[in-house]
Amino acid sequence: MSKQAIGVVGAGTMGQGIAQVLVASGREARLYDVSADQLGRAEQKIAKGLDKLIEKGKLEAAVRDEAMARLTKVNVLDDLAHCEVIIEAAPESPELKEQLFRDLSALGDDIILASNTSSLSLTRLAAVSRRPERVVGMHFFNPVPVLKLVEVIRAEQTADDTVTRIESLAKELGKTAVPIADSPGFAVNRLLVPMINEAAFLVQEGAATPEAIDEAMKLGAAHPMGPLALADLIGLDVCLSIMEVLQEGFGDPKYRPCPLLRRMVAAGYLGRKSGRGFYRYE
Repeated sequence: MSKQAIGVVGAGTMGQGIAQVLVASGREARLYDVSADQLGRAEQKIAKGLDKLIEKGKLEAAVRDEAMARLTKVNVLDDLAHCEVIIEAAPESPELKEQLFRDLSALGDDIILASNTSSLSLTRLAAVSRRPERVVGMHFFNPVPVLKLVEVIRAEQTADDTVTRIESLAKELGKTAVPIADSPGFAVNRLLVPMINEAAFLVQEGAATPEAIDEAMKLGAAHPMGPLALADLIGLDVCLSIMEVLQEGFGDPKYRPCPLLRRMVAAGYLGRKSGRGFYRYE
C-alpha cells in the first residue's frame, strides 16, 4: 500500500487503539470525532499507551514523539477526503453506521471504507455507499495494541483488490488477518459472546458467582481471563448488542440475551468503562 494517511472515525476505546497502532507503525492517522473533548481525551490515552511501550522497552522516546506528531485530530468529515483508507469505529448502531457510510463514500471514489463493526452486516453497509466494492470489514480486538487478530470481512459486493489491500494494511500494522464471511457475529463474537451470555445465565440462576465462573474457566479451560471479567472489559452494552444481532440474524432462541444482562445495561452497569459490571472498579 502507499503511505497516504489513514482515517479513523470515532475516538472511543477502539478508535484510540487503532489510531495508536497506526502512528506507532509509521502511518499518519487522522482521528475524527464529533466531540472535541473526546478527541482530547483520546490523544492523552494514545500518548499514555505509547509511554507504556517505552516503559517496557518496546519503543524509544524519540520514536514516541515522532508517532504523536503523525496523529491529527479532526472534527469535520471532509478532512478525511485524502485518506487512502477510512476505518469506521463508531458505536454499534446500524442507523449511525449507515449514515456515516453514506457521508464517507461521498468523500472520494478511491477511498476504501473499512468498518470495525463487531457484528453488523457489511453487505448492508456496502449497499448504502457509492462504491460498495470498496467496503470491507476490518474488525480489531480490544486492546488493539496488544491483540494480533484482525477479522477481514468480505461483503457480497467487496472486490478482491479491496480485501488484498486491507490484508496488506493489517500485516503492515503487525496484525494477522483472518478472512471471514459476512455472517452475524462473524467468527470470534459468534463463539465468544454466547458463552458470556450463558455465564450471565449461570449468575442469574444462582448456579455460581462471577468469581467462581471466571476461576473455573481459567483453570478448567485454560482461558487467560474469565468470561465475565472479559465481558466487563468488552462492555456489557456491546455484549448485549451482539446478542441482539445474533438473535435477529439467525432467529434462533439459543441467542436470547440473558435478562440479567439486559437489566445491568439498563442500570448503567456496563463494565470497566462505567466502574461497575459483574465486578466493581476504581
